[in-house]
Amino acid sequence: MKHVPNLITSLNLAAGFIAIIFALEGNLTTASWLILAAMIFDFLDGFSARLLKAYSPLGKELDSLADIVSFGVAPAVIIYRLLCTVSDVTITDTVGILQLIVLLSPVIMPVCAGLRLAKFNNDETQKTSFKGLPTPANALAVISIIIAGEYSDAGLIIYLTGSAAALIIFTVVLSALMVTRIPMLSLKFAHLKLRGNEGRYLLVALVIIAFLILGISAAPLIIPIYIIVSLMFLVFSR
Repeated sequence: MKHVPNLITSLNLAAGFIAIIFALEGNLTTASWLILAAMIFDFLDGFSARLLKAYSPLGKELDSLADIVSFGVAPAVIIYRLLCTVSDVTITDTVGILQLIVLLSPVIMPVCAGLRLAKFNNDETQKTSFKGLPTPANALAVISIIIAGEYSDAGLIIYLTGSAAALIIFTVVLSALMVTRIPMLSLKFAHLKLRGNEGRYLLVALVIIAFLILGISAAPLIIPIYIIVSLMFLVFSR
């Protein structure tokens, strides 16, 4: 039973790798759903480790390696494919300024994800809250615009996915948030009581309300709501 969490983490890694393949082939919607599956596996490996008390240094390192693939590299490849599409650029033997921008802009994301995970593994203060945007939240921000764009006709999403400048700014902002020291809520529930979980329950309530009002087009609002709630409860309460 002690190997169950590592098996689930391996499924996270596998889902992230397959997502990269679909993204490179241009199937960004399937890639996004696979990244979402990786997020579920990422939640379940930690849950199973706590349930079975199966913690190990190997599991900690494997979890970070899986996360950098699924939540750093995979969403960056999605951004890369979007940039190639909207700028009508392909990477060939002759690389000009535009090609370099398209190639190098998404690189920021996995680099910052790696730095964020390395810091997390060596920071004992991030047990009950995070510092910087968690890598799964980064990935969720990316796939939310793909899923919302696929299943809704929200004008803002269409503009974002169709503008190279907007995509680059979006990528840089997400990447920078991962390596900041801004306090963010941890979504791990130690118990289900309201006391101590006020921020988490408020986040869940606001996300549900957003979806009830806007439908699937509310997906890109999840991370902004998460950041705002985190600031309310972790920064302004100090």
